[in-house]
Amino acid sequence: MPASKYKNGEQRMIGVIGDEDTCTGFLLAGVGDKNPKKGLGPNFFVVEKMTKQADIEEGFRSLVSRDDIAVILICQHIANDIRYLIDEQTAIASKSALPCILEIPSKQIAYDGSKDPVLSKLRQFLGEK
Repeated sequence: MPASKYKNGEQRMIGVIGDEDTCTGFLLAGVGDKNPKKGLGPNFFVVEKMTKQADIEEGFRSLVSRDDIAVILICQHIANDIRYLIDEQTAIASKSALPCILEIPSKQIAYDGSKDPVLSKLRQFLGEK
């Protein structure tokens, strides 16, 4: 899938961090990019049961550091494991707004809206608790 172009001509993509089913679904939808000419590696990271915490953190850092990624979709249960990194990136991204990190549900684990920072901010904005 070709990346979308911004007014200044830059192209940005979507990055995905999730379980195998989630990543496969997004790859089948055309989100995947693994171009050896760019030398950047894939724009997705598959997390399995045996994936080490350090590997997840490194996968997240590699996607966040890329200039060609505008949105990172991450399964909520994985985001909970690296919450401190996401909070750090959110504080940094408040200046640049990119990449935007969105937590999504996974097929195996139920989604908990109370742990979603985007929904929490929306509730605050609307005056709900």
